[in-house]
Amino acid sequence: MANETQFKGKWNEIKGKMKQAYGDLTDDDLAYEEGKEDELYGRIQGRIGKGKEDIKRMIDDFAR
Repeated sequence: MANETQFKGKWNEIKGKMKQAYGDLTDDDLAYEEGKEDELYGRIQGRIGKGKEDIKRMIDDFAR
């Protein structure tokens, strides 16, 4: 994603798309807190079993 501001602005839309694609994800799994991106990736990794780089690409794809 181009920058942090764009990411935060689209996060609710991205969350919805991710929950549709991966029904195991919860609101708690996808709770975004500034400065805790690695924790967010870790929660998602634990639920869907993909690597951090895969998750970053997926988020970027959903943001488009």
